Amino acid sequence: MLRYLPYLLVGVVFGFVLIKSEAASWYRIQEMFHFQSFHMFGILFSAIATGLISTQLIKRMHRRRALDGQVIDIPEKPPGRISYAIGGVVFGLGWGLIGLCPGPVFALVGTGSLGALVVLAGALHGTWLYGALKQYLPH
Repeated sequence: MLRYLPYLLVGVVFGFVLIKSEAASWYRIQEMFHFQSFHMFGILFSAIATGLISTQLIKRMHRRRALDGQVIDIPEKPPGRISYAIGGVVFGLGWGLIGLCPGPVFALVGTGSLGALVVLAGALHGTWLYGALKQYLPH
């Protein structure tokens, strides 16, 4: 169990940053969807840029290994798949309806938010439902 302690600590720090940066704030999310503030767009754009740059760096490294020695393999995705667009729309609709991104759910549960518990229950149910129906869905 002690080997998982660094992951727990990184998760706690990440949750703290989400709460303090107001990335988990319902009001900030609503401002974003109403195009009233750049706050959340700035966070999203910086996350996209960080992910893009780090993925490209990992792909260009000669020895692509994780800290535990496993080889890092990033497969190419086929372009133009309609499932990406459909998934993005479903994700965006859910995010807009509940006003909460799945990322900070655990941080909000840690702050004592009862609404976040409902969202977490829905996310877990949706994950279970996807697992049950996966074989019938196009991939």
